[in-house]
Order: sequence, then C-alpha cells, then structure tokens
Amino acid sequence: MERIKKNIKKKIIDLVEKNNFLLIDLIIRGNERNPVIEIYIDGDEPVTANDCSKLSRKITSFIEDEELLTGNYRLDVSSPGIDKPLKYLRQYPKHINRSFEIKYLENGEKKKFEGELINIDGENLTFLTNKGEIKLNFNQIQKAKVIIRF
Repeated sequence: MERIKKNIKKKIIDLVEKNNFLLIDLIIRGNERNPVIEIYIDGDEPVTANDCSKLSRKITSFIEDEELLTGNYRLDVSSPGIDKPLKYLRQYPKHINRSFEIKYLENGEKKKFEGELINIDGENLTFLTNKGEIKLNFNQIQKAKVIIRF
C-alpha cells in the first residue's frame, strides 16, 4: 500500500493544483488489490458536482495512462462539505458574511467564539460577534467551521 501512496500522492496534488483547486485532503485506504482513493477539493468558488466529475475523469485518465494502478480501484472526488473546518486562507473569501465557530490562540491561551466574517485584509480576518469585532491573524486560528443557519 505504501508503494501506491508514494506513486500517486504527488501526481494527484499536481493535477488538483493545475486545475485551480485546493487539495483539502487525500486519503488512500484499502489494500493493494482494492485501493480506495478519496480526494477532497475546494476552490475560490463553490465546488460543484460537475467540477468533481471533470477532475475525477482527469485523474482516472492519468492513473491509467501512467499505469500507476493495475486492477480494481475506487476513486472518489468531492468537496469537503460544509461540516469540515477550513484549512487555508484562500478558502475564506467566499464565506464573507457567513457565521463561523472559531477556535484560536491568543497569548498562548485557547479561546473560541461564534461570529460573522465581515472582512479580510491580507492574513487578517475580522469577525463580528455579539461582543463586537474580533480581529485575528489567520495563523492564530486553530479551527474554523462555517455555521449554517436556516
């Protein structure tokens, strides 16, 4: 299984980036005879099922053309879903005016709040909470999840 991971991981990362997506997670599981490759992508715009389908076809063609895998395998390409925390600063702009649950570090102390993302300036993010504005540097954030409200 390690051979499969080494052969495929870098190539998939390159393909994802060449198609202007962010690789959020790459999971290779299963066994040598029946590997399962799970790829989670995000982008500057919301990722559609069509985006996932196109990228899946490109990755499948690449795997088969390069003969990286022989035999059966399963490839799943999808967006990480709204329940997954954001990992990269590039993911935040499309979520301006949305509510977040933020866990962060301030002077070595772990803190958290819920607030609406109202501004991004470089690596600095501004959230509006019920106690006023909170400005954080992206590097302070340990976990950020978008909260869906109906």
